[in-house]
Amino acid sequence: MDEQKKSLLDHINNPQDLKKLSPEELINLSEELRQFIVEIVSNNSGHLGASLGVVELTVALHYIYDTPYDQIIWDVGHQAYGHKILTGRKEVFHTNRKYKGISGFPKMSESEYDAFGVGHSSTSISAALGIAVASQIKGEKNRNVVAVIGDGSLTGGIAFEGLNNAGFSKANLLVVLNDNNMAIDPNVGALKEYLLDITTSKTYNKVKTDIWNILGKMGPTQRAVQKLESALKSALLRHSNLFESLNFRYFGPVDGHDVVHLAKVLADLKNIPGPKLLHVITKKGKGFKYAEENQTTFHAPGLFDKVTGEIFKVISDIPHPPKYQDVFGQSLVELAEVNPKIVGITPAMVSGSSMKLFFERFPERSFDVGIAEQHAVTFSSGLAAQGLVPFCNIYSSFMQRAFDQVIHDAALQKLHVIFCLDRAGLVGEDGATHHGVYDMAYMRCIPNLTISAPMNEEELRNLMYTAQNENYGTFVIRYPKGPGVMTDWHKPFKLLPIGKGHMLRDGSDVAIITIGTVGNFAEDACNILLKEMIEAAHFDMRFLKPLDTELLHKVCKKFKIIITVEDGAVNGGLGSAVLEFMADNGYEAQMKRLGVPDRFVDHGSQTQLYRECGYDTQGIVDAVKTLVKSKAFSKAL
Repeated sequence: MDEQKKSLLDHINNPQDLKKLSPEELINLSEELRQFIVEIVSNNSGHLGASLGVVELTVALHYIYDTPYDQIIWDVGHQAYGHKILTGRKEVFHTNRKYKGISGFPKMSESEYDAFGVGHSSTSISAALGIAVASQIKGEKNRNVVAVIGDGSLTGGIAFEGLNNAGFSKANLLVVLNDNNMAIDPNVGALKEYLLDITTSKTYNKVKTDIWNILGKMGPTQRAVQKLESALKSALLRHSNLFESLNFRYFGPVDGHDVVHLAKVLADLKNIPGPKLLHVITKKGKGFKYAEENQTTFHAPGLFDKVTGEIFKVISDIPHPPKYQDVFGQSLVELAEVNPKIVGITPAMVSGSSMKLFFERFPERSFDVGIAEQHAVTFSSGLAAQGLVPFCNIYSSFMQRAFDQVIHDAALQKLHVIFCLDRAGLVGEDGATHHGVYDMAYMRCIPNLTISAPMNEEELRNLMYTAQNENYGTFVIRYPKGPGVMTDWHKPFKLLPIGKGHMLRDGSDVAIITIGTVGNFAEDACNILLKEMIEAAHFDMRFLKPLDTELLHKVCKKFKIIITVEDGAVNGGLGSAVLEFMADNGYEAQMKRLGVPDRFVDHGSQTQLYRECGYDTQGIVDAVKTLVKSKAFSKAL
């Protein structure tokens, strides 16, 4: 990019600078912004495709609206990179998603331009409605509120709840539907077909545009225009307009990559009161050839060559452990080859969960339900009620959205649903909205659940095998993001005894009790401690529920120093369960719980965050040495 072209973006430090440009200059600015995003993200991994797809929309919104007084809420936030760059964070954008850097998602504490914190999908309409109603109550009649939501996020139930409430409220709210026919994977479901019907009806769109150009700006005739539009839509489309049935004025579809026209349309809509929906057609990855052609891959591609599109991968002659998600995907296919009752369900995470392997092998037994976690859980429960064995794969942080369904529809009825919680624990760069650290605490209190966590890839396979082998009721398997620890993981399946842990090594000075993959940190810590003449015993619980009380009795009778380690919230998890057991059975010991503290943890690499929270290898070593020294000091007294 030459200096002349760069000069526009160089001089944009906030939306007020943007407003100094002519409409025609917005075209060049959009191209510069797009190239800036590609430049930064190619060297600092992040979410690429979604932000490239809304560059023109982002420029037009900040050009027309008086932000931050006017409020823009971005659903999910994957698409908000351009927004961040235009609102004062251009110079620090290279720190995006890095430890102590800016967040990868809009965050209220980061900028006044981030009107509402996001990260999970489908929340923007409800939040925007709340802000719009609050503005009415406060008498701020000239404040505009805009929710930008993708067609993928629109499949979430809360989005429809927000639309329904907003249409009834008559609040001054604009919903911009960013329609690119994609979430992370291609969209699915009837809503996708409905939007496709609207966007591909050439006759409807031509006549609609002509009517708006002739009559749309004539205030006294707006009601007549709306009635005429409704009749037109019903006549030329296969369905009546969904959004207008919810009392939204519907406008569009319009080209989301024509920034000049977008600005004109948004300026017109500012003068129309009440709930409105602008349907904008965009292309995910727009302007970067490789992202346009491989939209799923370039959703979050990692580091890549901005010229060739080559994604950089570590190549080594030495075998590396696989990702846990890939072990899940391959193992599920193996199990389904033998068990015809197994079905696979995921809420729009076919690629992310590696369930794509199952979808390719068993398409008739595969169900991507869209971004709809509550539905995924109850749909799985319905399948189980008829004797099938559903493996429902949901990211841990997204399972929070279906807590009631786990209780009411699965556990209460003792249905044989197997929930595989991917991305359990600290996930790294996506930060507080995506850390899967609460599942053990909020699920441990639910009756009829089996809750487990493997220490390695082989145990993940064996837990999956055990869970489907017999009806144990609702069964939870949690495992982390990223690679495992074994290269020779692909071994024959073995049944594991339910609710039983095991001793990995004996010792005399301290007991370390772990669950899940943090047991590998504990093993390394034990080796370090042994060199310092501290003998630590290590017990892997494997199951949080039912708890292995027989093993805990042995531990508590022998040891007076006990440390628990978990990749989850310390309040309510394994450490709390052990403390409760000790209190109920009259045991006393010096006790230290290691895990995620009682605060929201920001973004950074997993390694950095394990260190910060104090339960990596060194954190375990430090905790043991502190307690052992304290015990020795007490004896000396």
